[in-house]
Amino acid sequence: MAAIPSLHHSRPFLPLTAKSRPSSPRRISCFASRHSNKCRREYTSVMIVPTGVGAAIGGFAGDALPVARALSSVVDCLITHPNVLNAAMLYWPMPNVLYVEGYALDRFAEGLWALLPVHQNKVGLVLDKGIEEELRIRHLQVADAARASLGLPVVEYIVTDTALEVEKWVDPKSGQSTGRIKHPESLLRAVNTLVNHSQVNAVAVVGRFPDDDADDVDDYRQGMGIDVLAGVEAVISHLIVKEFQIPCAHAPAMLPLALTKSLCPKSAAEEVSKLKQHILCENKGELTHGRSFLSIPFQQIGYTFLPCVLAGLSQAPQYLVKNAESLVEGCLLASDVDSVILPINACGGDAALAFSRSKRNKPLIITVEENETVLDSTPDTVGIETVCIDSFG
Repeated sequence: MAAIPSLHHSRPFLPLTAKSRPSSPRRISCFASRHSNKCRREYTSVMIVPTGVGAAIGGFAGDALPVARALSSVVDCLITHPNVLNAAMLYWPMPNVLYVEGYALDRFAEGLWALLPVHQNKVGLVLDKGIEEELRIRHLQVADAARASLGLPVVEYIVTDTALEVEKWVDPKSGQSTGRIKHPESLLRAVNTLVNHSQVNAVAVVGRFPDDDADDVDDYRQGMGIDVLAGVEAVISHLIVKEFQIPCAHAPAMLPLALTKSLCPKSAAEEVSKLKQHILCENKGELTHGRSFLSIPFQQIGYTFLPCVLAGLSQAPQYLVKNAESLVEGCLLASDVDSVILPINACGGDAALAFSRSKRNKPLIITVEENETVLDSTPDTVGIETVCIDSFG
């Protein structure tokens, strides 16, 4: 595999192949005990907005971030997932918020896994072989920018040996988006190489998604309908987390849509990326004032959805399968959770049901009436007790 030009660091950002030498064993740094020098237990809340279900708040491009920021200011620890925190090229660092992938959050709620806060992860990047060369270079330049400008620990990348061939659709029964990849084994081989040869302990995946027709996403761009990409993104990250028990999140690679003058602010974070790419395509890589930035990695961020994923994974907690040997001081357990916040009609997920059936320190479950989805799993239909509030305001 030919090396891609990158910034000059003490450890260059180079492609990884199966012949790469293993690096030193990975180390996980844990925060000090949550109970040290304190007279009370910390208050921990979980915020869940299921992916690809058209949630009024959290169903678009990072539009639940303001809510997460508000919640993080009144709790000691907020646990939530990429669908809430990711906003394409935008993100907001919050030191008391844990970025937990959805499959891992389900296992955590069921009491099967624990969460171990870390100082920093070693992040590996997997790129779909189906991504065109120019688009692949753009993503690598974004990774360089994240390293140079934010100091994020993105240490290796690898290209899958086969195009993943992502497919997406809307489930006609539930109305939520979903999908599959035709070659999951290729993705798993790539992640396995990163984990075993570079000892990465978090993985960002970029899959080449089918390009949308404007008509197919018009409702979404107007702040209605569902995110047709989100469902299969969750399928991809679930696959990796289930197999390797490490943090993972996905960013789609796709070509830009045509510019629209009527755009809902809730969808705008993703359009910022697409708009910059559209402008560059029209001007052959030149800004309107004539300054080329094809070789400046920081400004390539506008080409991808990757920045928020790399930022989130850099400090995502590690996942520990719960047993007497694995638990260490500072781990978070499901029994540490004090409250869970859900959309009013999205109460049927594994995590919500597990928390509602908890026999030890059962958390307060709060449903938000204004946050409706396409689902129909209300507290009454799934048989759980909740406190219903009108809105987040």
